[in-house]
Amino acid sequence: MRGRLGFSTTESARLLLFGVLALSVVLAEQEGENLSGLSTNPDKAIFAVRENGTTCLMVEFAVRFLVPYDVLALNGIDLITEQAAFTLPRGAEIEGVCARTESEIHISWKNKAYTLRIYFTKEFREKGVEVWKISKVQFVYDTSETSHFINAYNPGKHTASTHRLSALVTPAGRSYVCTAQQTLTLISSDHQKGITVSMYDIQIQPFDIASDFVFSEPYKCITDQRERLEETLPLILGFILGLVIVITLTVYHFHLKLTASQPQLPRDRSMYKNM
Repeated sequence: MRGRLGFSTTESARLLLFGVLALSVVLAEQEGENLSGLSTNPDKAIFAVRENGTTCLMVEFAVRFLVPYDVLALNGIDLITEQAAFTLPRGAEIEGVCARTESEIHISWKNKAYTLRIYFTKEFREKGVEVWKISKVQFVYDTSETSHFINAYNPGKHTASTHRLSALVTPAGRSYVCTAQQTLTLISSDHQKGITVSMYDIQIQPFDIASDFVFSEPYKCITDQRERLEETLPLILGFILGLVIVITLTVYHFHLKLTASQPQLPRDRSMYKNM
């Protein structure tokens, strides 16, 4: 049976189902929340993305930026390069998107003069191991914003991006934790200048958050594991050395007791005649 527009009942049902599914995707409300007030570290920010009232992505870190830009030299002809150094403010605005295998967070401040975008993907690797990683980082900045860019030549907005990034690779279902600094280099649209983005005191989880506002089991970065080993290695070596000394003294003590209980043979050979 076909309707006035020429669609069968089955086709109409399929179209209706498709429309409902599309509407449900649109209605899946995703909002960003700034939780930086919970951190006692004045340099560290905490941001979350929530979908339908449930946390689906959360980041906690401190970020430093080093951005080169051109200024006009005193002769009014030559250009010289200056460096703008600043940190990610705790009062930034958050937007984000959560999906099954792709997620992203957008962090903006100064009326969107600056925007840091971090993109995450989940994938399967060798032996069927599922991991997530940072697949791309973008930083949009406006050199006409004078709090960091002083007397910038030809000011305007620029976008810096990574290329073929695979960073912070972490087993699925776990959060990435790293105290040590992790540095990324982004190439800017401003004459291919290199932008440095340094993250530290990191805890990030873009997928599979089991409890609202709570990170899952941490996965420590190799740098932190190495530093922890360097800290504990002297203690371990000291313990082993002390144990060796105790064992040596114990063996020596038992040796003395055994030798003391045995009869002493005369060292002078003439004494054997009287035995």
